[in-house]
Amino acid sequence: MTDDARRLRVGRAEAQLLRGDAGATPEKLVHHLLAVQAQDFHAARLALRVRRPGLTAVDVDQALTMERSLVIGWLVRGTLHLVRREDYPWLLALSAPRQHTTSTRRLRQEGVPPAAAERATALFARALTAAGPLDRHQLAARAAAAGIRTEGQALVHLLHLAALRGVLVLGPVRAGAPTFAATNDWLGVDIAAQVRNVDRDAALAELARRFLAAHGPASAHDLAAWSGLGLRAARAGLGAIGAELTELADGLVDRARRSPSTAVVPARLLPAFDPYLLGWKDRSFAVPARWARKVHPGGGVLRATATVDGSAVGTWTARRRDDRLHIDIDGFASLDEHAGALRDEAADVARFEGLT
Repeated sequence: MTDDARRLRVGRAEAQLLRGDAGATPEKLVHHLLAVQAQDFHAARLALRVRRPGLTAVDVDQALTMERSLVIGWLVRGTLHLVRREDYPWLLALSAPRQHTTSTRRLRQEGVPPAAAERATALFARALTAAGPLDRHQLAARAAAAGIRTEGQALVHLLHLAALRGVLVLGPVRAGAPTFAATNDWLGVDIAAQVRNVDRDAALAELARRFLAAHGPASAHDLAAWSGLGLRAARAGLGAIGAELTELADGLVDRARRSPSTAVVPARLLPAFDPYLLGWKDRSFAVPARWARKVHPGGGVLRATATVDGSAVGTWTARRRDDRLHIDIDGFASLDEHAGALRDEAADVARFEGLT
């Protein structure tokens, strides 16, 4: 491995806060990362654990439920992401237009015609305004009672459409999972008005700026792949903040005046779909090609991964038995040299969950 290759990997690991940010709140962590993939809510919480010593699952749930500083919605790449409340409107304004056509098509494929989808959106709005936060089963029961199809993936796409329309977000945590709330009530804003008032050019600039903060060095192709907005939008965003950037080799750019350390990055147990494993078009800097299929087996799966110095060294699984958490690490090669550090990480995962 060349010095340049390691410098790139360590720089990106540092930008991703894999050295840890002591004292950071969940809101501060998510502000830095901008958006944390959250279709697996448990994994999204663990992604914050990796980056903040001493954080607990309760801290993250409180940010969603009591402080309302974080919310979850279908945003970049059309996938559920955990974001700050203040970032939700402009990210929705950027991402929703590209998702509407796909959402309508998928609903037709699930046997839900446009008129029924519109009825479901209105029904969800009334139910959440009248009853407060509800879980997906409660919303499904209301839709089914109104004669709207919810079987298969129909319910997911109905909820997705309602989110794109600004009707609902995921926020308050109940029984270990986020429930749905009326967007305007939960965020305390007129979301439709805020989305209408978003300056697209300014939003693209902010997207590029915040993406590089957590992913630099990176390219326009990386930003396009991560955001799902396309290469033209990515280039426009980076072009708008050109005065803030430094151009590097191979088409990469980074924020000016960043001075990454070359010190070894601690061993980490990254959860499934961790931002460090998702943020670039070419991920071989973190996952060597010979191990890529173990981490990315296909079908949209991205496994929980053990890393040392920012490089993948194995995958891991966890099983809960009563109040104990059993973690198994499947190393790609011998991990004896790093066994102690990885045991400490495993113990910290259990601590985060309030287990032994």
